[in-house]
Amino acid sequence: MELEFTPDAATFLAAAGPHLAAAPVLSTVVATLADRQVTQRADGIAIPDDQWFLTVRTGSGVVGAGMRTATFGRRPAYLLPMPGAATLELARVLHERGEGLTAVHGVLPVVSDLLSELARLAGHGTVEVRVRTRLFELGTLVPPVGVPGALRAVRPGEAGLAAAWLAAFDAESHDDRHDAPDRDDVGYRIAKGRLWFWEHDGQPVHLTGTNPPVAGVGRIGPVYTPPEQRGRGWASAAVAEASRLLAATGAGVCLFTDLANPTSNKIYRRIGYRPVTDMAELVLV
Repeated sequence: MELEFTPDAATFLAAAGPHLAAAPVLSTVVATLADRQVTQRADGIAIPDDQWFLTVRTGSGVVGAGMRTATFGRRPAYLLPMPGAATLELARVLHERGEGLTAVHGVLPVVSDLLSELARLAGHGTVEVRVRTRLFELGTLVPPVGVPGALRAVRPGEAGLAAAWLAAFDAESHDDRHDAPDRDDVGYRIAKGRLWFWEHDGQPVHLTGTNPPVAGVGRIGPVYTPPEQRGRGWASAAVAEASRLLAATGAGVCLFTDLANPTSNKIYRRIGYRPVTDMAELVLV
């Protein structure tokens, strides 16, 4: 069992890209983030050097992957499937490196096994579930009817509003993420055409993000409607139209929901999304 760490997304993709592409929906977060960093570096944007991407190898080839690139809160790692022996070896290595990892998001039981072993090695700590998520893949799109308004790209002059809504989304979705979204990053996403408003009567009423296809799969998110605008169908209509635009490129489309939010799980099923697997973010307390 060999664990290969690198801070460089391009190096990681050269090693693990075919493995990620073999399960592009399940791998969407890791593959999309790595691909985004390659583009950002080419655009002259500085990438943190205290991050890592992980490739897990055996004699038969790559059998697992993960990353620790988050800059917020506990800086959770994100792990994809890997053999149980690799999970235990990863815990040992992280413990010896003094990483102080206390939060992990990704597939079960990898994330729970990793944190349980880190707690055992440290001699203290209890694993708790912070967020349960469900990964959905688009089947046959069924757009809602009768929702007034239209989807349009966020404009550069609207970066302030987009940043405020992204911060509100973070506050609702991640109770340990206190930093406001970086204005430059929001501007970058707008310039790349990755943020969208649903507009009604000339006013933005909802924000949807998109991630460009990687290995043939694009992802929707984040999805945020201000409280005063909820219950009017904006999210359903915006996600459906954003999904249509991604699917029109020939890509598959996926998204995540918070299992604690029954509304989003219901509306996404209604417009054609089907569950793939459940994941979780776990913390050590």
